[in-house]
Amino acid sequence: MASTTDTLQDFQNQLLEQAEEVGALKFGAFTLKSGRISPYFFNAGLMSSGKILNTIANAYAATIVTALDSPTNPLPPFDVIFGPAYKGISLAACTALVLSAVYGRSYGFSYDRKEAKDHGEGGKLVGVPVQGRKVLILDDVMTAGTAVRLAIASIQSAGGEVVGVVQLLDREEVGKDGESTVDEIENAVGGRGRVQSVLKMKDLMCWLAGNGKQEQLKAMEAYRQQYRQEGVSRIEAGYQY
Repeated sequence: MASTTDTLQDFQNQLLEQAEEVGALKFGAFTLKSGRISPYFFNAGLMSSGKILNTIANAYAATIVTALDSPTNPLPPFDVIFGPAYKGISLAACTALVLSAVYGRSYGFSYDRKEAKDHGEGGKLVGVPVQGRKVLILDDVMTAGTAVRLAIASIQSAGGEVVGVVQLLDREEVGKDGESTVDEIENAVGGRGRVQSVLKMKDLMCWLAGNGKQEQLKAMEAYRQQYRQEGVSRIEAGYQY
């Protein structure tokens, strides 16, 4: 099999390498909440050093800028970056900083609390007010999409409009009902192209192929064949056996 690592962006390679180094990306057999046995597990909560947060923020920022400037299925303009509690808070804050410092694009930053505060400024949302503003949500991995759905509801109840979501990893698989969580969220926030991803499962497989991790790659391919989204093919992933 030919190496496919060169199809990845530098920030994608760096992110995967560092994620494996800190144990945020593991390979083996892992039981998910859905009951499926996954050959890999991705835990963004373990990506908590300054070095890897810098890599993540730059990866999110590059993905956002590319999507905003895309001639096909572009991400619409937005005013506020929103990080769902708790993992999303640092992701959104660091990404907003990089977008300003590196790309000269300044956005407001907001996040939610798990429970509404009944003293001080009160309320459930913190940061730039979202009322009357277009909001972009950052998430790590959407499985059932519960955190994102709650964030959408909170933003809408505060008078904001969610125009897109950027997730760190798209597992590219269907749910138990045969529907894709990504498709469902896209429909909720404006249609196709409104959910973008820093990494997709096919990118992870490209990285495995390029680094000679054949055993893990075979397990990933078998899992992909069983659970992949409709329209996601082996050809798309760049594999020939």
